[in-house]
Amino acid sequence: MATVGFIGLGQMGQPMATNLAKGGHTLRVHDVSAEAVASMVANGAVAASSPAEAAGGADFVVTMLPNGALVRETLMGENGVATTLSKDALVIDMSTVHPLETDAMIADMAKLGFSMMEAPVGRTSDHAIAGTLLVLAGGTKEQIAKAQPLFDLMGSDTVDAGGPGKGIRVKIINNYMSIALNTLSAEAVALSEAIGLEFDAAMSVMSGTPAGKGHFTTTWPNKVLAGDLSPAFMIDHAHKDLGIALDLANQVGVPMPMGAASRETYNIARSAGRGRQDWSAVLEQLRALSGLETKAK
Repeated sequence: MATVGFIGLGQMGQPMATNLAKGGHTLRVHDVSAEAVASMVANGAVAASSPAEAAGGADFVVTMLPNGALVRETLMGENGVATTLSKDALVIDMSTVHPLETDAMIADMAKLGFSMMEAPVGRTSDHAIAGTLLVLAGGTKEQIAKAQPLFDLMGSDTVDAGGPGKGIRVKIINNYMSIALNTLSAEAVALSEAIGLEFDAAMSVMSGTPAGKGHFTTTWPNKVLAGDLSPAFMIDHAHKDLGIALDLANQVGVPMPMGAASRETYNIARSAGRGRQDWSAVLEQLRALSGLETKAK
């Protein structure tokens, strides 16, 4: 069993640390909340007065903090982890922070001679308590293998995201999509109710179409991801239907800013001559606008 310095005992961090302790690891914990530290001490952990004290003699240091600035200060600030950390130890940042901040911290810790990876988590605090988080591991193969026994106690699934910095990238993209989709879904439900459509009826339809299932596993695999933009559903037709929905929403007084923004994307694609291409061609249009290689014809 290992000695783990665990820093950050919030809503997610405390149950994660608890599961490590239940798994037999020796925990040295630090947090700004004395109550959170006391709760962990009652479960067998050792209190640390600073990040440096938590890191001294540790095989692993896990950080689970609210933002990148706090992670950096914890690692490299006064009384930080780097002042006492063994060169053989592995630092694992499991916070959700800006990917470019993660890149810089990994590089700066490497300059100091320390090994660091990131492994943000998916799912909820209930999953953290149950030890069934989704761990998005960004690190070398060797780092991930070394950390896997810890991940197995905190989560039920570990994804190798493809290298250092990739774990936080996939976490941010996943959150971006689900957060934006939450708003779009709310617009659809509000419009349904405003025009007298029962939610259950709408849900029974949308749960079986790309509206509810998403495009990654429905429309895209056989079209844009396969390099085929021949129309199964044209961008021109999608633009028309979106316009009808937005006009209807305007007439019944339902604000739909996500839908309005989406129409602009379809407008751009049509202006670029893609009107008769498959609606999945919006991906190719955004690739082109971003200076990325287009992959379908």
